[in-house]
Amino acid sequence: MEVEVFFAAGYLGSKAFKQLDIPTANATGFVAAADDYMERGIDLNEQLIRNKPATYFMRVSGNSMINACIHNGDIVIVDRSIKPTNGKIVIAVVDGEMLIRRLEKSINKMRLISETTKIASIEVSEFSDLVIWGVVTYVIKFMG
Repeated sequence: MEVEVFFAAGYLGSKAFKQLDIPTANATGFVAAADDYMERGIDLNEQLIRNKPATYFMRVSGNSMINACIHNGDIVIVDRSIKPTNGKIVIAVVDGEMLIRRLEKSINKMRLISETTKIASIEVSEFSDLVIWGVVTYVIKFMG
């Protein structure tokens, strides 16, 4: 009888990790009192990404979404598995141009709305070449 061999990913996540799994040095014979209050580190992949194969990061260029607190140079986390519904911020390609905009759907029309008064909204017609690349789930900012 042959035994099947299964290969798994090298990184299995840290959800099963417990603080008790860390060995502590006991040089004095007493465990430090602070060890009872230690927490594990925060894994940003675990916290911010729901569907790893469908998620990507993208750096924003431009100020079309400043009223939505998305500025030039910010990094957005985009999930392709989330359905683009009314009011979501999406990454869209319209007639070959990649944009980050808020999606507005009504019964008979669709618009891509910028979050600044300096840039007009885009009316998407049935003749426009529109591809939505995903829904923005998080924004990462540099505060320094």
